[in-house]
Amino acid sequence: MAAVTVIGAHGKVSLLALPLLVEAGHPAQGVIRKPEQADDIAATGATPVVADVESLDTAALTELLRGQDVVVWSAGAGGGSPERTYAVDRDAAIRTIDAAVAAGVPRFVMVSYFGAGRDHGVSPENSFFHYAEAKAAADEHLMASSLDWVVLRPSTLTLDEPTGEISVADESAGKVSRGNVAQVIAAVVDAPEATSRKVISFNEGRTPVAQAVAQA
Repeated sequence: MAAVTVIGAHGKVSLLALPLLVEAGHPAQGVIRKPEQADDIAATGATPVVADVESLDTAALTELLRGQDVVVWSAGAGGGSPERTYAVDRDAAIRTIDAAVAAGVPRFVMVSYFGAGRDHGVSPENSFFHYAEAKAAADEHLMASSLDWVVLRPSTLTLDEPTGEISVADESAGKVSRGNVAQVIAAVVDAPEATSRKVISFNEGRTPVAQAVAQA
């Protein structure tokens, strides 16, 4: 079983993914910024780790990740100022990627968004532009690294009940439940060879998650 660290563990997707990872037998730790979130992480069966990745340098992040097999980055500034968006979604993500390399972590799973990349097409006048730029830089840095990476690009997230089925062949974004995204994370962790160095963009669909991930 793989030792998994989930960064941004108190997010809605992560809180759904952690129990799936634990149920599959993976020793999991959830990195959170606020001590008062620890009980929620422990309730998933994972070990809470209080650490502010926005302020930690690469050396501190390396120590945090030492001995882990997989890092799942699901953190984000959640909107707000462009400065904090770049600080978390770009700079902290890039430091964490570098730390994973330095710590000898084999795999890195990045939760991004459908349509991410340098050609995202978002206008600089759009409030989403800074996030799009930050995610493009982080994804690019990961894909240029020596890590065995996976970039997940779900479409618009919903709070619908998970269906356990997705589609990975669509050219345009639709929607997908957070529960299905959590299932994709767990499936990717369980399928290292099938998902090695892949970008997986997905919507709700009719293909069981494990099958879709393996065929992506």
